[in-house]
Amino acid sequence: MDEQLSAYLMREAVAGSPALEPRFAEIPTFMRRPYRPDMQEVEIGMIGVPFDIGVTNRPGARHGPREVRNQSTLMGFVHHASRILPFQACRVADLGDVRIQNRHALDQAIAEIEAFYHRVREAGIAPLSVGGDHSISYPILKAIGAREPVGLVHVDAHCDTMGPYMGSKFHHGGPFRNAALAGVLDPKRTIQIGIRGMAEPFWEFSHESGMRVIHIEEFHQMGLARVIEETRRVVGDGPTYVSFDVDGLDPAFAPGTGTPEVGGLTSFEGQSLIRGLRGLQLVGGDVVEVSPPFDPSGVTALVGATMMFEILCVLADSLASRRAS
Repeated sequence: MDEQLSAYLMREAVAGSPALEPRFAEIPTFMRRPYRPDMQEVEIGMIGVPFDIGVTNRPGARHGPREVRNQSTLMGFVHHASRILPFQACRVADLGDVRIQNRHALDQAIAEIEAFYHRVREAGIAPLSVGGDHSISYPILKAIGAREPVGLVHVDAHCDTMGPYMGSKFHHGGPFRNAALAGVLDPKRTIQIGIRGMAEPFWEFSHESGMRVIHIEEFHQMGLARVIEETRRVVGDGPTYVSFDVDGLDPAFAPGTGTPEVGGLTSFEGQSLIRGLRGLQLVGGDVVEVSPPFDPSGVTALVGATMMFEILCVLADSLASRRAS
């Protein structure tokens, strides 16, 4: 055990941290972090958004945050490859779930989610969220990008830049079109990775607005290292958000999702993409579309928790580096 990790674990033990209890014990907060709904003394806030009335296909992602919390007890203290200790680098806590009153009114619910994330931003907290369907990314970006539009690293089977559908523009197929049109997302600093499937005709906005779209075929032609290099080129050194839809992975790795598409990324490729973001100016992230009812084995929630941990590590490293500079 290296000295940094040993010192960190000693401090946790002295503080009586529940994270040192057996993984099956205690209340299952995200990664066994303290529960801090008051948002005090927090630098990275992990947040559940149990919401899925924006789906166009299979529901169930409203149950995602609870199951990801359960599986996240398996996450450790140190990243085995990068050696990042996220809980030492930053004060990390579980802020709880966004409480939504208007669960049968999509427009009003989106506004409630946005209001919650404005509170998070005003508290100086970088959010790391678990959905919920992908419609939640729009209100999050409305808050995060309110002062300055952000860039985006988006892993998904779908571009999610569709226009209004069945009477609403707030469905899970359109958050990044909405965010770009609202001026909170910079489309020219946006890259979408792993795109494939039958919804291709709906993604014209991505190409017309200048987003960099890497279909799964191009991903394999380029190779992982070049895709990471291209990602870093596109987002540059400005503030950048990470959005990871588990349907970007092949359903062999994440079957519990609303709109599965075969032929996707492996879980290791997803992890590697996130690790390749280290050193960027990251301001937050989300993992969405985990739908436990379609995966009784729990593997999709475990994948969601793992990708959340990967994002947490590079986000904590980014915040700590900026604080030190």
